[in-house]
Amino acid sequence: MAEKKEWYFEYQIHQNRPGLLGDISSLLGMLSINIVTINGVENNRRGMLIRSANDDNIARLRDILETMQIITLMKIRQPRLRDRLAVMHGRYIERDADDKKTYRFVRDELGLLVDFMAELFKEERHYLVGIRGMPRVGKTESIVAASVCANKHWSFISSTLLRQTVRSKLADDERGENLVYIIDGIVTTMRANEQHRNLVNEIMQLPAVKVVEHPDIFVRETAYTLQDFDCIIELRNNDKEKITYEMVESGFSSFDIS
Repeated sequence: MAEKKEWYFEYQIHQNRPGLLGDISSLLGMLSINIVTINGVENNRRGMLIRSANDDNIARLRDILETMQIITLMKIRQPRLRDRLAVMHGRYIERDADDKKTYRFVRDELGLLVDFMAELFKEERHYLVGIRGMPRVGKTESIVAASVCANKHWSFISSTLLRQTVRSKLADDERGENLVYIIDGIVTTMRANEQHRNLVNEIMQLPAVKVVEHPDIFVRETAYTLQDFDCIIELRNNDKEKITYEMVESGFSSFDIS
């Protein structure tokens, strides 16, 4: 028996009459397609994760849906991370129009952010993630929560979460692929000694997930560039807030960067 494959299926509703969802569910059933998850995903759209052992049935579904006038088929494809999260949370993650690897969140969306990072951390690929945001917006707490959700251990290499942390070596149990290394770009580049910076250079080469807070300061003071990052996350208190580091200058020690 063929293995069932997952698909993401999304449609725009033009006339949300009673029974519409039941009709579509019945159609899926007749085609031996199972519904895994279903949710509204903004702008009068509905998204589903579906599962089928027969690709031909997915093609038949597409052909039938394209003849229906009360809905418009928007997407039917292998599910991407953003698709899965859209079904879970009922909305799509916002991406920068010019830089597709930059994702934007506000503080009210911390649950969505945690799930997004957790899914990244679970993948076999060893992501280098940058996270921008002003003080006390929830950057570090979100990274820790995502590590827990991904069943990964986390290790603060530099941080100001509880008190200033500047590490110069790793413990024996702080190596391996099942770790998330958390680096504060300002502390590392502007407040740390050479031993710490050598440790950071070593960690950047390890096959594990690395998350750098304040990546713009990190790349300004090191040989790394923003192109080295697999994705950049921006976290704001609200969508009008401007992320700025104008107060961060070399030797400036009173800026609250936690």
